[in-house]
Order: sequence, then structure tokens, then C-alpha cells
Amino acid sequence: MKTAYYIMMIILLLGIVGFFMFGRSGANALGNAINDNSNGNFQKVVLGIKNYNYYPNTVTVKSGEPVRIYLDASVVGCYRGFTIKDFGIAKYLKTPSDYIEFTPNKKGAFRFACSMGMGTGMLIVE
Repeated sequence: MKTAYYIMMIILLLGIVGFFMFGRSGANALGNAINDNSNGNFQKVVLGIKNYNYYPNTVTVKSGEPVRIYLDASVVGCYRGFTIKDFGIAKYLKTPSDYIEFTPNKKGAFRFACSMGMGTGMLIVE
């Protein structure tokens, strides 16, 4: 009886380890901003959650052009508290229609994260 218990625990442990090693492959998706000319000229970025991280977690935008970042309905909890420290951005986006708007004035790679630093990503400004 104890042997069967240990075998089941090993199988469960291997399943959990396998999920974290192979089941999170979508977390490195790349995304590009969409130019939205319907309500003014800005680059629109919509982020969701996939495998416990922002998706896409790498987004490319153009320097000197306004950017609006939205969080879709899949984003919950602390992930709705969105920060980009290099641009002085820290805002809680309560609903999917809320957004952050800013104009990136410097080129480079800038980390974005949730308010607790659990979910992260990279904003590439070209």
C-alpha cells in the first residue's frame, strides 16, 4: 500500500515539474503595437495573461508616438496594477476599457511588471 502511494506521489511530482518546464512555452510571445487611427493617432497595445505572465510579454512600439496599453479581461489581481518604472508609470487598470497612455521619448528595452513584480514583460521602443 505504501509503495503505491509513493509511486503516485512521484508521478504527480513529475507532472508538476513537466508543466513548469514545458507547459509555459507561450510566455515568450512577441507582439507589436497596432496603429489605431479611429480615435486619434496612437499605438494600441492589448495585453492578456497566459501561463501566469503577460501575453504577449515582449511588445515593440515606435519612439515619439503615443502608446495606449490596455489589459484584457483575462488579467486579474495584482496583474491589473501595471508599472513601467523607466517612464514613471504606475496605474491600476480596473476594467478592460481603462488604459495607460504615454509617449515613449527614449529608445531601448524597458521592463514592465505588475504592481508586485510577479508578471513581467519587455517594452521595446524603436
